[in-house]
Amino acid sequence: MKEYRYECFSFLMLIGGILASHFEQSWFAAEHVRLIWYLIAILPVGLPVLKEALESLKEKDFANEFMLMSLAAIGAFIIGQYPEGVAIMLFYAVGEKLQDNAVDKARDNIRALLDMRPQTASVLREGELQIVTPAEVQIGETIEIKVGERVPLDGTLQNESVLMNTAALTGESVPRFFKQSEEVLAGMIPSDRIIHLIVNRSADQSVLSRVLKMVEEAAERKAPTEVFMRKIARIYTPVVMGIALLIMALPFCYSLLQPTFSYVFAEWLYKALVFLVIACPCALVVSIPLGYFGGIGAASRRGILFKGGNYLDAITKIDTVVFDKTGTLTTGKFKLDKVIGIVAEEEVLQYIVSAESQSNHPMAKAVIEYARQENIPILPVEFSREMAGYGLETKINGQQIMVGNYRLLDKFHITYPIELRSIPESLILCARDQQYIGYVVLVDELKEDAHQAILDLKKLGVRQIEILSGDKDALVQSIARKLGIDKAYGNLLPSGKVEHLEALKQEGRQVAFVGDGINDAPVLALSDVGVAMGALGSDVAIETADVVIQNDHPSQLATAIKIGKYTRRIVWQNITFAFVVKIIILILGTGGLATLWEAVFADSGVALLAICNAMRIGKLLK
Repeated sequence: MKEYRYECFSFLMLIGGILASHFEQSWFAAEHVRLIWYLIAILPVGLPVLKEALESLKEKDFANEFMLMSLAAIGAFIIGQYPEGVAIMLFYAVGEKLQDNAVDKARDNIRALLDMRPQTASVLREGELQIVTPAEVQIGETIEIKVGERVPLDGTLQNESVLMNTAALTGESVPRFFKQSEEVLAGMIPSDRIIHLIVNRSADQSVLSRVLKMVEEAAERKAPTEVFMRKIARIYTPVVMGIALLIMALPFCYSLLQPTFSYVFAEWLYKALVFLVIACPCALVVSIPLGYFGGIGAASRRGILFKGGNYLDAITKIDTVVFDKTGTLTTGKFKLDKVIGIVAEEEVLQYIVSAESQSNHPMAKAVIEYARQENIPILPVEFSREMAGYGLETKINGQQIMVGNYRLLDKFHITYPIELRSIPESLILCARDQQYIGYVVLVDELKEDAHQAILDLKKLGVRQIEILSGDKDALVQSIARKLGIDKAYGNLLPSGKVEHLEALKQEGRQVAFVGDGINDAPVLALSDVGVAMGALGSDVAIETADVVIQNDHPSQLATAIKIGKYTRRIVWQNITFAFVVKIIILILGTGGLATLWEAVFADSGVALLAICNAMRIGKLLK
């Protein structure tokens, strides 16, 4: 209540004055006493508004809500309607405070993230731990984090394994298991042991810092509805002021032409003030941006980062969702299942492992992990060339070793058993000196919530769901059948995905593409809404995608659409409610049936209700 002390004082003074008039107190009968009483009542809430109005005048901005409120309150005092003048400023001041509180509440998630950035880091230097600020730690240095402490900087895990609380970044309450050499991000908390990290990013470039910057900048990207209403307000406000002036001037001019018409200045000024207060666009100017900001805040609390209110709007219009497969619908963590060769299987596997040691592809990582567990030696690679969408051409022990998919062997005119094409699992084929020698089989499991993700999207009215993948078509079709997806396309190069997306857009589709944010940057940029899935460590994802889902759950896409729809619904509820109430009171005011009290409700009262409605977004999603 302390922050509302000025408003409480003005409210008590207003009620006291109204009661004194109602009970006809003799000491309150004198006009100068009433004027002084209500001046004291209005000063605490009115002076800040008058100050803003004067500042606007200095900037040659004559048409804003501060000017409207100031003119209405001053006019009310001129004609002796002191309580109404105080009420105008009081309700406006309360509305502004509620707006500030609502914005602060929407910012709670961001402030919480800011609080999660530790102020110190324990860095190992010359065999001793030194306590320094994160900004002082250099890339490549080793830091220590105790159980329960927040990680201050992004780094590579040196321990064999650790359970980490990742709620700050992903919104997930269940701890996540990390293995040696995996990246641990600032804001996470070790749950079971002291850990050591080798720092790989500076403090200002950490994923947490980039996420914070992105969320804070999101409020600056306006939704089309918000931009439109702001443009209208710039025209609307001066028009309202002009009409209010005409309400006073036209009857006066008419009285000059018709002497029988009695013109009473106070009466027509009162009507002009009623119109001025009713027509003030406060409810729209305040509640619409607050609604979008609330939507962005509600989404970020759930680990979904919208890069602007415009994308909250755009995601509600999506009728087609296109998924990448690996790492999006599937875990992306391949396991080596078996090795088949026309030469010794150990030889085939060693060639594949050695060649794949030059690649960062998820399938390559699976093969290398298997080799590490089975102690398979990696041969020196004399030359390596990676071909996106095909595989690797390498030179090992003076021999040309080709490792990749069917397209790679076809490209180099290497023959292989045609029946391999009918195997649905992922294969890595190997050829030595232009001769096919065998392959390995890798399996990639569906994510736990993949089925639910597709069901939820269909319930939300998404008409078409597709899969586009570089994997072979048999595997992609198998995944599509399991998930109940009608259209799926495999064997696509990045350029093929772009062509397919362009064809969908030419059909008039509103397309959301969901990918890992690294290999799919072109299609993420081309889609109406690009969604990066589980891509916290990817600069490309944060730069290219419009929405970043911070965990690996495809079902979060449906949540993102729901948040967009809730936000849009509440924004339009506020717009409709504000206009309907204002039109009703304007009609009553034109007939002389509405007083300044009704006008105050039509403006400040509606604004208060609109603010309260905008604050419901987070509650609707619980």
